[in-house]
Amino acid sequence: MLQQLPQNNLSHVLGDTIEPLRDETIPELLAAASSSWPNREAVIFPAQKIRWTWAEFARHVDRLAGGLLRLGIGKGDRVGVWSPNRVEWLLTQFATARIGAILVCVNPAYRPYELHYALNKVGCKALVTARSFKSSDYIGMLQGLAPELSSSPPGELHAAKIPDLRVVIAVGDEAPPPGMLSFEEVLKGGDDVPSVELDEITSSLKQDDPINIQFTSGTTGSPKGACLSHRNIVNNAHFVTARMNLTEEDRLCIPVPFYHCFGMVMGTLGCVSKGSAMIVPGEGFDPSETLRAASSEKCTALYGVPTMFVAELGLPDLDSYDLSSLRTGIMAGSPCPASVMRDVFKKLNMTEVTIAYGMTETSPVSFQTQVDAPFEKRVSTVGKIHPHVECKVVNEVGETVGIGEQGELLTRGYSVMRGYWDDSEKTADSIRDGWMHTGDLAVIDADGYCDITGRVKDMIIRGGENVYPKEVEEFLYSHPAVAQVQVFGIPDEKLGEVVCAWIVPKQGADLDPEELRQFCMDQIAHYKVPLHIRFKDELPMTVTGKPQKFIMREEMVKELA
Repeated sequence: MLQQLPQNNLSHVLGDTIEPLRDETIPELLAAASSSWPNREAVIFPAQKIRWTWAEFARHVDRLAGGLLRLGIGKGDRVGVWSPNRVEWLLTQFATARIGAILVCVNPAYRPYELHYALNKVGCKALVTARSFKSSDYIGMLQGLAPELSSSPPGELHAAKIPDLRVVIAVGDEAPPPGMLSFEEVLKGGDDVPSVELDEITSSLKQDDPINIQFTSGTTGSPKGACLSHRNIVNNAHFVTARMNLTEEDRLCIPVPFYHCFGMVMGTLGCVSKGSAMIVPGEGFDPSETLRAASSEKCTALYGVPTMFVAELGLPDLDSYDLSSLRTGIMAGSPCPASVMRDVFKKLNMTEVTIAYGMTETSPVSFQTQVDAPFEKRVSTVGKIHPHVECKVVNEVGETVGIGEQGELLTRGYSVMRGYWDDSEKTADSIRDGWMHTGDLAVIDADGYCDITGRVKDMIIRGGENVYPKEVEEFLYSHPAVAQVQVFGIPDEKLGEVVCAWIVPKQGADLDPEELRQFCMDQIAHYKVPLHIRFKDELPMTVTGKPQKFIMREEMVKELA
């Protein structure tokens, strides 16, 4: 369409505005789905033996919303969820929105150092937590941060290190640990809360109210809480799934994590916007589990990052899965090789798969391919601009560049976040005159297709996970033997990039790479731990004292080759 083409021969594109923005809040969106399709299947978690219709899902959401209300959780309170993909995560997402509480997405890979920071940064009043996942003992980590739990009545925590946290809710069937409530208890506590009481709260919500905080980091250090509104994510969920032509007849397989916008906005909320069934294969990604769910549940759509699709295509028993119902989906997170895309078309039957690009701060998607986009455009670009979004590519002095020229991608429109929670300085640095400065390098062609060509910032993408060097550097500085440190990424065939650290030890210190890695493993997420550690007498710097990471990167690549 004309509006998707570059304006005035410049790299400046505008999304269509023919279809108006949706004006519902999240609970209104769910109410519309449960009213329109009460007896259609809505929520399926095979691993938890959950199979709910829209009416049943809405009822469970109201039970949890009522239970949270009875615990003193209300509009504007922050409720964290620290768990892999479970039905309790999904219920918390929609129950908090029902009463205007702000959902705080806590990465399941976080360790105590990161959890402590996140909970305090946004002042979480309640936390819904899994007990464990893979190598993470969530209960143990919480008890370490808040030893007061063992002697606190449930719902009345007062912990020195996490002063705002009052309520800890543990998921699972076992009895809750001391000081915590069980998820089932909270659900039962909401059984006697009349829906009219919830309706009154819902009717008071505004579309621009903050409803979700997602942690993201920059090169400036600690994670920042990107604050998103109903308007932000309801509309992005709608337009993402609209570009895939999803309807109430569709069934979407969601193996991507809920704590990312990919899972909870493009996935679960996207399904609610269309009445599509959401099928969640398991707590974490497993290729066999994913294709088994897609096959047995006759899914029509599947989400994933390229490495997930590669794992699925590499299964020795791939031919045993009936994937004839698959049609579309989204591949996002990093570029997709042409050979992988061809196999996704042919072996997974996803001839209408779309490619999407965005960032947490823009709710997240700004560009997405259409289902009938040419093959070449799907493997070389991230598609065309989304409706009601405006993007341009600028040079170092902020001038919009010509078509086909590289520069930094800027975005503005309904999708731009409200700001970083309690951080006006970083918000002002990122959003200027309404434009979100993405930090990504891009090229827009004459047809309006966008190609992401690199990053202005030093972010590392390891296996689809964003790693921010400054955050890892600041943590490594907490080691008593580290004098200087620089963290950077180098290319890796399997993971895209891996994390490296160059360290100058303190004088007389005896440092061992394995000991340092173990120091990291106990406190920060596994994907942030440097794979390669080198000790140096000094680090390459400019005359003004800025680290020259490109030199470090080149030397590491040469050494490892």
